[in-house]
Amino acid sequence: MVVSTEARAMYNVGLAGLTYWSPNVNIFRDPRWGRGQETPGEDPLLASKYASGYVKGLQETDGGDSNRLKVAACCKHYTAYDVDNWKGVERYSFNAVVTQQDMDDTYQPPFKSCVVDGNVASVMCSYNQVNGKPTCADPDLLSGVIRGEWKLNGYIVSDCDSVDVLYKNQHYTKTPAEAAAISILAGLDLNCGSFLGQHTEEAVKSGLVNEAAIDKAISNNFLTLMRLGFFDGNPKNQIYGGLGPTDVCTSANQELAADAARQGIVLLKNTGCLPLSPKSIKTLAVIGPNANVTKTMIGNYEGTPCKYTTPLQGLAGTVSTTYLPGCSNVACAVADVAGATKLAATADVSVLVIGADQSIEAESRDRVDLHLPGQQQELVIQVAKAAKGPVLLVIMSGGGFDITFAKNDPKIAGILWVGYPGEAGGIAIADIIFGRYNPSGKLPMTWYPQSYVEKVPMTIMNMRPDKASGYPGRTYRFYTGETVYAFGDGLSYTKFSHTLVKAPSLVSLGLEENHVCRSSECQSLDAIGPHCENAVSGGGSAFEVHIKVRNGGDREGIHTVFLFTTPPAIHGSPRKHLVGFEKIRLGKREEAVVRFKVEICKDLSVVDEIGKRKIGLGKHLLHVGDLKHSLSIRI
Repeated sequence: MVVSTEARAMYNVGLAGLTYWSPNVNIFRDPRWGRGQETPGEDPLLASKYASGYVKGLQETDGGDSNRLKVAACCKHYTAYDVDNWKGVERYSFNAVVTQQDMDDTYQPPFKSCVVDGNVASVMCSYNQVNGKPTCADPDLLSGVIRGEWKLNGYIVSDCDSVDVLYKNQHYTKTPAEAAAISILAGLDLNCGSFLGQHTEEAVKSGLVNEAAIDKAISNNFLTLMRLGFFDGNPKNQIYGGLGPTDVCTSANQELAADAARQGIVLLKNTGCLPLSPKSIKTLAVIGPNANVTKTMIGNYEGTPCKYTTPLQGLAGTVSTTYLPGCSNVACAVADVAGATKLAATADVSVLVIGADQSIEAESRDRVDLHLPGQQQELVIQVAKAAKGPVLLVIMSGGGFDITFAKNDPKIAGILWVGYPGEAGGIAIADIIFGRYNPSGKLPMTWYPQSYVEKVPMTIMNMRPDKASGYPGRTYRFYTGETVYAFGDGLSYTKFSHTLVKAPSLVSLGLEENHVCRSSECQSLDAIGPHCENAVSGGGSAFEVHIKVRNGGDREGIHTVFLFTTPPAIHGSPRKHLVGFEKIRLGKREEAVVRFKVEICKDLSVVDEIGKRKIGLGKHLLHVGDLKHSLSIRI
C-alpha cells in the first residue's frame, strides 16, 4: 500500500504512471537464474501467497471497490520462464519443454493466484516458447487459461518486443502481419513495443484478423484505464488527488524499508558469537567489495531511494571501524589479501561483506557456477586464517552460493544472507549483528553445492528426479541430494519449540455407493466431488491443525511456522510440500497456539501425470520443524 500511495503521489506531479509491470512470480527453479532475485523463491504455494498479496497491496483502493484500481499490477512472465542467457541459450529462442504435471503443480499456480485470488489487472506473456509455441501466440495459454478458466478482469500484455521476437528470432511466422494476427487471436491485448502498431493494419487488410478482435483487445486496455480513473475528470478532485511530494519518502515509509530489510535477513550460521556486544568491541574490521556499496543494495528494476545507508555506515554508527574493500569489485581478478589480513589481525571482530551484483546476475545474465565471484573465496579464507577475533560473513546476492568452505570453517562464527536489502540495508545489517533486532528470515530457495550445477543443465525444466538418467530433480519438493542450506533454513537468537495440540489421525472420505473405488482398489481419488465436501466427521471439507509454539529463550523473537506434508508415493508426488505458514511474535518464555485450516482435497492433494489433482489414499505425514504427525486418509 505504501508503494501504491507513493506511486499515486508521483503520478499527481507528472513523474509516474499508474500501470506497474510487477510482480515477477516465476518459480526460482535453478540457482543460476539471473532474475531469481526478483522472485519470491522456489515454492509454488509461497509464490502464490506472495503474488496475491503483492497485487492486492498495489491495486486495492481505500474504498474497497474491486472495480477500482489504485494502481494496476501485472504478473509476469507467463509462463515457465526462467532461462535468460545461459551458455549461449537465450530467452528469445528458448523452448521450455514442460510436462503437464509440472506445468500445473509448479509453474502455473502463482499466476492462477494472481488472477483468481488477487484480481490482477494484467498478465504479461514471456519471450520463450513452451512446448514449441511462443507463449504470446498460444491461444490455449492466453484465451483458454488466463481469460477462460481464470476469468482475468484486465488485459494481457507481451513482454517487450515479444511479438517481434517470435517472428524474427523464433521464425514462428513467415511475415510480421501473421505474427501480429496470431498473437491478437491468441488473446494478446497490448504489445510492449511498436510491432503491433506497425503491422496490425496489414494483418486486417490481409484478412488474417478481423476488426472485432482488435476492438476486443482495445476494450480490455481501456477498461483498465477506466478502473484507474483516467476518464473521471481532474485527478486532483479524485480520491488520491491530494497526494503529493510530502507523501513520498516519509519517515514512516523509510522505517518500513528498514524493517522490511531486517525481516528479510537470514541468519545461516551462528557459533554463539552473535549478537555482538558493542561494549566489548574496540575495533571492528569491515572488509569486502559490497561493504560500502549503495546501488548494489537495491537490486534490479529499482526505484530511486530516499537515501542510502551502506553496511559500513550502519556498522560504523555503532562501533569504531576500519575499512578496506579487499576487492575492487565483486568479480575482482586480484584481491588485496595482504591489506585485508593485516586489518583483520588487529581487530576484535571482522565483518566480510561479499557476494554479487548486477554484473554477475541480472536480466539477460545467468550464472554458470555457484562459486563466489572473482577472488572473494580466497579473500574470505585468508582473512579467516589471519583474524584475531571471530569473522562474520555477510552475503549480499539474489541467488545462493556454494559456501561449504565457510560453513565448515570454525573461524567463521556467523553467516548472514541479506539478499539485496534495499536503501536501508546497512541499518538492518547492523541491527541484526548488534542484537537490536532478532533475526527471523527464512531461505526461500535451496542453496545447492557446485556439484549440482555441474551435472544439471539449466535448460531441463523437469522438476521430478529421473533415476534412469541420474537427474536429481529440483527444489526441496523433489531434490533429495546434498544441500549447502535448505529451503526454510534460518536461525534466531532464541529457541523456538513446537508441540502438537490438535490434528486428526484418520480422515474417511465418504464415497457414493456406485463409486468405482468401492469395488476396486484405488491409490487415489479425484480431488473434487462430494467425497471432498464431506470428508470430516460432522461434514465439511477441512480440519484444523493446532501447534503450540514456545519461545524458550530470554529475548523476544519472530518465528515462521511452516506446515509441510509428505503425501503417499503416488503420481510422482513431492517428497514434501508446503501446506501453510504463519508468522508469530513471542516474548521471552512466552507460548501461543498457531492454527492451520487444512482443506483436505486442496491442500493434501497432488497433481497427477496428466495435470489432474488427486488425493492420495493412505499415510500422509504432517511436519512442523522436527515434529511429525501421521494422518491416514481412507475411504
